[in-house]
Amino acid sequence: MTVLETPRLGLRRVELSDAPFFLRLVNEPDWRRYIRDLQVRTEADAAAHLQKSYLAAYARHGFGLYLVESRASGEPLGICGLVQREHLPEPDLGFAFLAAARGQGYAREAAAAVLAGEPAMRGRDRVLAVTQPANAASIRLLERLGFRYQRPHDWGDGRPPVSLYAWRRPAQSG
Repeated sequence: MTVLETPRLGLRRVELSDAPFFLRLVNEPDWRRYIRDLQVRTEADAAAHLQKSYLAAYARHGFGLYLVESRASGEPLGICGLVQREHLPEPDLGFAFLAAARGQGYAREAAAAVLAGEPAMRGRDRVLAVTQPANAASIRLLERLGFRYQRPHDWGDGRPPVSLYAWRRPAQSG
């Protein structure tokens, strides 16, 4: 189910058949370095994680992370969308792309589409984002999108703190 489109990209709900792509994505070095090692090592592991996390988020919240694919080729490039975490007051913008798809503006295009057109954004004036302090590329993207650094955020589960960013919808003139 396509949720959003841009001139180059389609964002759709993840399906269990996306497990091979997800397995590849979550085992890329940057995912494991900047997000975390999910211990997903097989397609069955990937499908189980998609079911437990992504599909459950759609059922629970009506939104979540979406598969981002090229409209021209249908090739999956990454994921982008909103995540509602229990310990954060607003959803946070999440994104991750295959190394081969980086540096081409896809993450910015997908993230801007989510902020502008995601149905869950209706009536929402603030969105959060979290990133590792060392993830310079994600920080640059967040700042280009209008996110501003707020403070360190401790997950409370032994993981190192992350940097918390916030975005506010620009005021409408008129």
